[in-house]
Amino acid sequence: MKQTKTNAMRMLERQNIHYELREFPLDGQKAADHLGLPPSMIFKTLVTTDMAGGYFVFCVPTSEELDLKKAAKAAGVKRIEMLKQKDLLPLTGYVHGGCSPVGMKKLFPTVLDCSAQQWDTIVVSAGHVGMLMEVAPDDLIGVVNAKMEQITKREHG
Repeated sequence: MKQTKTNAMRMLERQNIHYELREFPLDGQKAADHLGLPPSMIFKTLVTTDMAGGYFVFCVPTSEELDLKKAAKAAGVKRIEMLKQKDLLPLTGYVHGGCSPVGMKKLFPTVLDCSAQQWDTIVVSAGHVGMLMEVAPDDLIGVVNAKMEQITKREHG
């Protein structure tokens, strides 16, 4: 069966970045159970706006919640809010549940939660619902020019 490549996969391959493709059930916890990985290793991609035309991407563990105040501070803006679901596809090229931090229509300022540094690899969306890719945090940071900050509601130890 021929596997369709997403923009995220093509971008990593163009830059010779190693990743492992993994397929999963829709829910983050179920994906973790299905793959035999801790939920804190699987990162969801959240897109926000500052309502002044600025857009920001945040990657946090599926087991955590984005702290909008910490996220705004990390983005260098006063206030942000989650992007409306209907605006996700036209802005990023990805649908809800299949949004990858890699290969969006445009490169937006991106912040990876600092909990990623505890793992050799983390799992993010491969750009299609039900598809994930496992990649080294430093490689992800390099490909999307991200910075790493503590952006979840819970402090990491």
